[in-house]
Amino acid sequence: MATLILRGGRVLDPAQELDRPADLLLADGTVVEVLDPGAPRNGREIDVTGMLVTPGLVDIHVHLREPGYEYEETIETGALSAVAGGITTVVAMPNTEPPPDNAENVRGFYERAKSAACHVYTVGAITKGRAGSDLAEMADLVAAGVVGFSDDGDPVKNSRILLNAMEYARPLGRPILSHCEDADLAEGGQMNEGVVSAELGMTGMPVIAEALGIARDIMLARYAGVHLHICHVSAAESVEVIRRARATPGHGKITAETAPHYLALTDEAIKTFDTNAKMNPPLRTNRDRDALREGLRDGTLDVIATDHAPHAPEEKQVEFDAAPFGIIGLETALGVVWTELVVKEVLTPYQLIEKMATNPARICGLPAGTLKPGAPADVTVIDPKRRWSVPATFRSKSRNSPFVGWELTGRAVLTIVSGVVRFDLDGRAT
Repeated sequence: MATLILRGGRVLDPAQELDRPADLLLADGTVVEVLDPGAPRNGREIDVTGMLVTPGLVDIHVHLREPGYEYEETIETGALSAVAGGITTVVAMPNTEPPPDNAENVRGFYERAKSAACHVYTVGAITKGRAGSDLAEMADLVAAGVVGFSDDGDPVKNSRILLNAMEYARPLGRPILSHCEDADLAEGGQMNEGVVSAELGMTGMPVIAEALGIARDIMLARYAGVHLHICHVSAAESVEVIRRARATPGHGKITAETAPHYLALTDEAIKTFDTNAKMNPPLRTNRDRDALREGLRDGTLDVIATDHAPHAPEEKQVEFDAAPFGIIGLETALGVVWTELVVKEVLTPYQLIEKMATNPARICGLPAGTLKPGAPADVTVIDPKRRWSVPATFRSKSRNSPFVGWELTGRAVLTIVSGVVRFDLDGRAT
C-alpha cells in the first residue's frame, strides 16, 4: 500500500484529545504519525488545506438487508453508500432472513462482507429467529465475531428471557443493543401520538411506550450488570429517564444513541403524507427535538447513528398506513447533523466526532474511531463549509430519504479505509 500524507488540514481526534493543525502520515494500512504541519516525509501527498481530518466515522446501527432482502440493499451497496457519507465502519442489525442467530449464519455474513468498501460488523440475535422465546447460542455467536446482541425492531417482551440474555452477555463482554419499546402501547401506531396525529386522524405511538421500554431495560441491565446500549432515542421523556438513571450511583453501564432525522425533523413532516418520513420510533415534536439536542450536548446521549433502513420504491409508494417504517441515512447523516448541530452551535466539530466516531467504536469494542499511531488507517476528510443539495439518487439501492432536495452544509470529501481511498468527491487523490 502506498504511503499517504494528508497535508494542510486540521486534525480532530477526541480519543487523543487532539484538535490542531497537523499533517497525517499513513502507511501499510495503518496510521503512522500525526505530524507538525510541513514536517518532511516521503510519500504521496494529498492537499487537504482548509479541511478537517478525522477518524473514519463509525455507524453502529445500520440495516444492510443481506441476506434475504437484497432487492432493498446489499452489503456491497450499503458499504458504498457508507463511504460516500464518510463512514468507514458499520455495524449491521440482525433483521435479515435468516438472521445471525447461529454461528454458521454469522460466518456466512462475514464471508459476504470481505470485499465491502468499508469495515462491516454484525450484532447477533438475542433469540432464535428473533422470535423472543428461545435464546440464541450467545457464546457461539461471540466466537463467530458478533460485536453485540439485539433483536432489533422486535423488543424482547418477556422480561425473564431478556434478563437471562443479559446475564449471558455480561461474561461474554458484549453489549445489549436494545430497541426499547412497550409494544402493546405502540401497537398499530403510524406516527407520534399528539396534536398532529389527531389532526390527521392517524393512530399514534405515545412517547410513554418508548420511555417505559427504556426504564424496564435499564433496570434489568442494572440487575444483570451488563452494558446496555439504547438505540434510536426519539423523545424528551426518554432522555430524562436516561439522564436520571446515569446520575444514580451504581447504575451500571448505560449508553444511548439518537439519529439525524430526530434532530432535523418533527412530526409536522407527516402532514404531507410523505412515507419517507415514516419511521419507528416516529418523528416527535419540537420539544422532543430540543431535548435530544440538549442530551447530546450534556452527554446523556453518546452516539449519533443513522438507523439506515432501505426500502424499495414500490414499498414506500403506497398509502401511509401500508408503508414500512424506515429511511436511508448513510450518505446524508454527516451533512444533516453538521447543518443542524455544528452550524447552529449545538455541538462543536470536536464533540460531533466524539458522537460519530470515538464513542460508537468504544461502545462496540471496534478497532476504529481514532488516529493513534498503529490504528487502522481509516480517515474521513470533511469540508466544513461545503454547501450541497441532497440528490434524488444514492449509492444505496434505495432512495427512501426525507432529505432529498435539502440544502446542507458540511460534507465528507475523502474517505480512506485501511489506507485505501474509497471515496474522493473532488479528485484530490488522483
